[in-house]
Amino acid sequence: MGSYRKGAIAIGAAALLAVSAVAPTAAQDADHLQRIMDKGIIVMSTDPLYPPQSFLDDAGEIVGFDLDVGAAIADKLGVQFVPTPTPWDVVASGRWADRMDFSVGSMTITPERQEKIDFTRPYRFDAAGVALREGVEADSLEGLNVCVGTATTYFQWLDGTLTLTEELGAFVTDPPENVNIVTRDTDRICADEWASGRADTDAWVTSTETIRQAVEEGLPVVPLGDPVFGEPLAVAFDNSVEDNDALVARVDEIVGELRDEGVLTELSMKWYDQDLTTPAE
Repeated sequence: MGSYRKGAIAIGAAALLAVSAVAPTAAQDADHLQRIMDKGIIVMSTDPLYPPQSFLDDAGEIVGFDLDVGAAIADKLGVQFVPTPTPWDVVASGRWADRMDFSVGSMTITPERQEKIDFTRPYRFDAAGVALREGVEADSLEGLNVCVGTATTYFQWLDGTLTLTEELGAFVTDPPENVNIVTRDTDRICADEWASGRADTDAWVTSTETIRQAVEEGLPVVPLGDPVFGEPLAVAFDNSVEDNDALVARVDEIVGELRDEGVLTELSMKWYDQDLTTPAE
């Protein structure tokens, strides 16, 4: 568990297309879980630009915490694991058009998303933090150009529309006023632009772990203040797939098994040097 080459993903996707073309009548009679079991393949969306959750290492392999969790789920199901790079806004929008079966992509459970996404119990808990571009002097976000990933809870927090469920271990602070929100396709691009010399944004809101990773890599990122909200992250499924229930229920059970067996904690320690399987504070 742990690394997946880009070429291997392409080959795996081709194999998936070939298998899916076999015995269409039998496939139509099975629910989503059974179709996966019959094919022997499960396809997971991933964002290879979101370290340490999922990213390309120096050897060009996709690695990260979310990749390892997805592989552990596939192993429990007894099927081949095929991660496929997918834009975050596509995953968050639902209606995946059968392009993938599930997402282990650090997706936050929100009431808005539950209208189009089915979730398991949380497999990790995260805290959102703020960072400044090196050289920017400020003690708040007021009046700044703030960079965030599109269709993220970080964007929703800034524009005042974020709703989280406290019963799932979440908390939310009041958003800042008078900020200019600047979106990018994925969170990490904000810091990478600063590293390339761009200076058209001043601040960044993302996972505290993503900020920590950027600092460790020597990017021009300066953490600011305490976490601004805490969020539960879960495995996600497209709820427009009408026969998803058995798949969602089985993966939810597997997440519980991985927690009880200590696998989630072990993977968290591997990638974060701390146990993030309990609610953030």
